[in-house]
Amino acid sequence: MAAAKDNVSPQSIIEEIKKKNFKPIYFLMGEEPYFIDLITDALVENVVPDDFKDFDMTIMYGADVTINTIVSTAKRYPMMSKHQLIVVKEAQMVDGMDKLEFYTRMPMPSTVLVINYKTKTFDARTKVMKDIASLGVVFNSKKVYDNQLPSMVKNHVMAKGFSIEEKAIHMMCDFIGADLNRLFSEIEKLCILVAQKKRITADDVEKNIGISKDFNNFELIKAVAQKDSYKANLIQKYFEGSPKLNPLIATIAVLYNYFSNLILSYWAPDKSPNGLKEFMGLNPRTPMDDYMSGIKNYNAFKVLEIISLLREYDAKAKGVNATNNLSDGDNLKELLFKIMN
Repeated sequence: MAAAKDNVSPQSIIEEIKKKNFKPIYFLMGEEPYFIDLITDALVENVVPDDFKDFDMTIMYGADVTINTIVSTAKRYPMMSKHQLIVVKEAQMVDGMDKLEFYTRMPMPSTVLVINYKTKTFDARTKVMKDIASLGVVFNSKKVYDNQLPSMVKNHVMAKGFSIEEKAIHMMCDFIGADLNRLFSEIEKLCILVAQKKRITADDVEKNIGISKDFNNFELIKAVAQKDSYKANLIQKYFEGSPKLNPLIATIAVLYNYFSNLILSYWAPDKSPNGLKEFMGLNPRTPMDDYMSGIKNYNAFKVLEIISLLREYDAKAKGVNATNNLSDGDNLKELLFKIMN
């Protein structure tokens, strides 16, 4: 595999690891811990055989080690295996990471050194990072945004040989959000439970994850887009009865994302579903019924007013400029009335 850049996919890195094509150094950094852990787990599983892990695998923690300790350990020879594996977790806590340059100039070919540099990135312009990029893997695990989740869920399910309903995708994404560890863990559970039929439905999500298929943010967007006040109020009442599962801040974020996309549609030269997807930068698989309903029921001036309202109520939900003593349920009820009237 050629020297990795920070936009390489985690799947391609893992594929090379499974083929036993190891690099001497893996520098795994960034805001999203899930992919850092995924690549690290693949290395732990594949570099050193289980019988030799006690001899040739070392796990270190950034708060407890120095660069000198990391380098001296990396320069040792393996005792029983072809390679020794060293994993430095929470490496962002190690002082003087740039001094790793003394090792990257001439790394041990029998050592696989893994640096977990979570929550932040290291300057790619430094000599040490250029060295690592030339001979190893530099992976930037970038933050995953909510609008990326549906396609990630669908691709993950398909890669396992299953299919999933669009409604089930949005139920999971709205309820779990960008907690990728939990999101993919729930998918694994669902795939086991539906192994016979090979398809995940909204009913499966409701039954096994505890998300209502009728009362969720996905259905709220549909009700708001259609100006179905009755259905929107039913969902609001349901949310009010289970506030921990349906926090107001999360609902406002979903509404804000919808109307922020909708405002773009009024300037789209091609207002067909496919034309709008392209203009709005949406995933090609995104269902467009709610956007088509929104264009029909709201004009651009009203949408701008709604976006302003959502900012106002988001601040209230966070306790900023909150001048009333309304509950989250009452605030959502008031917000929905203002949106649809």
